[in-house]
Amino acid sequence: MKEQNTFARLIAQSLNLNIEAVGNTLSLLEEGCTIPFISRYRKERTGALDEVQIATISDENERLKEIQKRKETVVKTITDQEKMTPELQKRIEQCWDATELEDIYLPFKPRRRTRAQVAREQGLEPLAQILLMQRERDPERAAQAFVKGEVKDAEMALKGAQDIIAETVSEDERSRQQLRGAYRRTAIITSKVVKAKAETDEAAKYHDYFDWKEPLKRCSSHRLLAMRRGESEGILRLSIDPIDDDECIERLLHHYVYGHTPCGDLVAEAVEDSYKRLLKPSIETEFTNLSKEKADEEAIRVFAENLRQLLLGAPLGQKRVMGVDPGFRTGCKVVCLDAQGNLLHHEAIFPHPPINKRMQATVHVQQMLEQYHIEAIAIGNGTASRETKAFVEDAIKSLPSPFGEGSGVRLYVVSEDGASVYSASKVARDEFPDEDVTVRGAVSIGRRLMDPLAELVKIDPKSIGVGQYQHDVDQTKLKHQLDQTVESCVNQVGVNLNTASSHLLQYVSGLGPTLAKNIIDYRKENGAFSSRAQLKKVPRLGPSAFQQCAGFLRIPGAKNPLDNSAVHPESYPVVEQMAKDLGCAVKDLIEQKELRGRIDIKRYVTAEVGLPTLTDIMKELEKPGRDPREQLEAFEFDSRVQTVDDLEEGMILPGIVTNITNFGAFVDIGVHQDGLVHISQMANRRIAHPTDVVKLHQHVTVRVIEIDYRRNRISLSMKQV
Repeated sequence: MKEQNTFARLIAQSLNLNIEAVGNTLSLLEEGCTIPFISRYRKERTGALDEVQIATISDENERLKEIQKRKETVVKTITDQEKMTPELQKRIEQCWDATELEDIYLPFKPRRRTRAQVAREQGLEPLAQILLMQRERDPERAAQAFVKGEVKDAEMALKGAQDIIAETVSEDERSRQQLRGAYRRTAIITSKVVKAKAETDEAAKYHDYFDWKEPLKRCSSHRLLAMRRGESEGILRLSIDPIDDDECIERLLHHYVYGHTPCGDLVAEAVEDSYKRLLKPSIETEFTNLSKEKADEEAIRVFAENLRQLLLGAPLGQKRVMGVDPGFRTGCKVVCLDAQGNLLHHEAIFPHPPINKRMQATVHVQQMLEQYHIEAIAIGNGTASRETKAFVEDAIKSLPSPFGEGSGVRLYVVSEDGASVYSASKVARDEFPDEDVTVRGAVSIGRRLMDPLAELVKIDPKSIGVGQYQHDVDQTKLKHQLDQTVESCVNQVGVNLNTASSHLLQYVSGLGPTLAKNIIDYRKENGAFSSRAQLKKVPRLGPSAFQQCAGFLRIPGAKNPLDNSAVHPESYPVVEQMAKDLGCAVKDLIEQKELRGRIDIKRYVTAEVGLPTLTDIMKELEKPGRDPREQLEAFEFDSRVQTVDDLEEGMILPGIVTNITNFGAFVDIGVHQDGLVHISQMANRRIAHPTDVVKLHQHVTVRVIEIDYRRNRISLSMKQV
């Protein structure tokens, strides 16, 4: 409890939050509550902290726990060496900065056998102290006293003493902090091409960094990760240096050298050796790791935000859908799905060259549209996408009403990113054990149109194609952040308990893979759930799991209308009391605005239920189970452009935002190569981040400003369009 109070105080100070709210949040997390549950249903205890704040508190708590574990190791090691003092113990106890803790520990850290360690074993530590004091007028004569054993002469003794001084300087906190300060203020990152690789095809994409130099503090996340990738591929060589080595050495000499004496000159040599051989490489490594860590955090943050926008993409809803995975030589794989996404039929058609069975394909498409009462068509955005869309449009037009021109059948182009990963996955094999990967891929395309969230959760987020350098960043941190994002999105939207897949259910607050499977098994054996209370009959789903998950699960058509809302079962008595006081049923409260207008929520405040919860209840009664996602819009590319060769500078074209980075947004304009709208070309004003202007899958209008055929790059602008 004492540790938790300390953590609450430190986190509250760091994040500028109320200490009581932080303390209560930590208690809820320790009790096993999930972030979505705490954010949605425990606002009274947290002071209405949002999911981002609660996630940050959780991450900070884990960081402090790691430091606490490290402190215990440090204390034990120093104590075992019998070097612990009350002052040192107090410093360690009060330290909550990982870098500072390592500085404190460094002189006591068990290490490999260094030159200084060898010199100490030769008994040269006292000589090093004599030199550091700089009172001896003749250091060579002083060194003669240490010539014995392996130490052959005074010169060797002095060299050994200098090695000890060099290591002492490099482990001194003051020296390290001083150099860190210089790096923070002036460090320059330099990138040079490895000459042997300069002319290779692999090196071309790193051409911008063949001779690159900039202040480290200004180096953006994407540039740093690009250079690091070039370095790991053996194409670039990177270094991080302070702007002036001589100035750094001078500052160190000021601390250790007291004048131009023989001893002082030897100490000065040792300090310079320490800087070049030990201290600078150590701090450079530290800043290399630190800058990579910061770049990772930024890349992961951008990736997570893109993933959130993708997962919360507009759903078509429960419609009968035809999914088409387009192709030329291998044909187009077509599937027909019912309103629940179940596979009814599949076949391959060959409307394009080289096979060119266009008439036969037209007849087959028309038959499928009629036979399966198709309401919408999803076409993958990969190879042959635009050609297939044009073919399907022609096939629909030649049908008699209600399928012909002016019919209700809408065509949508859907992102294929990750569909091939899904189709080869265990999840897909379990769903469609008797179908091949092409059928599974087409099903995924169709289902993505109906409900992007329900389908995309089946795919490793790294394969969805909305991040940059996702394979270069810290994989543990990336997975943690992406899992958190998926969980947040699933619980924000809510999940239909009677139609959700096991994969979707496992992201619901408090469930996980085992309970999700148990729910599916129970549903198979007992039929659809008729109430949330039935969840308590699911094996191993105890009171705690029920509390965490119930509010996020929906049952359309349930006897109790609150079971299809975000009102938590623990708050049902409050709503029932409201209805009783008005002499009506809960159903009437939902259906009649006039009745809700007569409720004074302040009358229902108790020690457990406060105004934040009551306000949420009233919002939910107004629109129970409302999907927070936007409405789906159809989109058309410009018919003038099919390939990059059709583009001309100055063209104004419609496009879809496919990826957002710190430096701009990538936009699909229908030529099989996304163009880049640099952040400087996004608006006629200065913007902090591309997300201030665009979001994923937004329909935008752009102007072509440059086409680089050699590097296959298209530059676009959103200004003056």
